[in-house]
Amino acid sequence: MPRIYACNQIINRNMNKEFTRVRSAKDLAVTLSLIIAGSICMGFIESDAITILGFFILLTGVLLLFILKTGYKDQETGIRYTKHEHYFALGIKDQIISQLRKNPAALTFKGEDEGNGLRLDIYKNKTGAAYYQLFEYIPYKYEPCSEIFKTE
Repeated sequence: MPRIYACNQIINRNMNKEFTRVRSAKDLAVTLSLIIAGSICMGFIESDAITILGFFILLTGVLLLFILKTGYKDQETGIRYTKHEHYFALGIKDQIISQLRKNPAALTFKGEDEGNGLRLDIYKNKTGAAYYQLFEYIPYKYEPCSEIFKTE
């Protein structure tokens, strides 16, 4: 059974785990392939229509190079994570929190997509460690309604 930590209770009482968005390898592969494809269309094909298409493909690749960031990095340790979001109805908030306290890794996603009053963020890395936190929708944004749980 994986070890479970309520991060802000055991590791550090005032801990606020922060993840920043970073470029993943997939992001770089997509943007570089668009840039290369656009450059090939512009440089090697003589048709005006293909040159214009190549310009817009190249422009899309350059814009995505600056905008696209789908990976997450722990600011404290520098370890990279992927983020998964699951949405639930507000009525099962207590059930989800109690399951997170028992064993977050065994959480079943029954009732998922039946509402959007709750959002469960899961940050996973390649070693199997994960962070779980539940958020409640308060008009115009999601606010944390549970502590951060860590499994290893």
